[in-house]
Amino acid sequence: MKILYFAWLRERLNRNDEEVNPPQQVKTVAQLMDWLSENDEAFEMAFSDRSLIKTALDEEIVEHDTELGNAGTLAFFPPMTGG
Repeated sequence: MKILYFAWLRERLNRNDEEVNPPQQVKTVAQLMDWLSENDEAFEMAFSDRSLIKTALDEEIVEHDTELGNAGTLAFFPPMTGG
């Protein structure tokens, strides 16, 4: 799965994107966030307030309890405001 990072997440994690292969027990966005946090202190800090992070699976905005399924791309980004 390819993960894309936007805005301050990109800056804090010092990466634009990456390919990951989570274990089979990681089935939801929230579980993926947990798994990433367990393996990298930068993720743990970035994901500490999950209300500040929105997600999209294959370009569709989803909640953190959404199953990953066979999604090819997951994006993490801060909430957006209009103007």
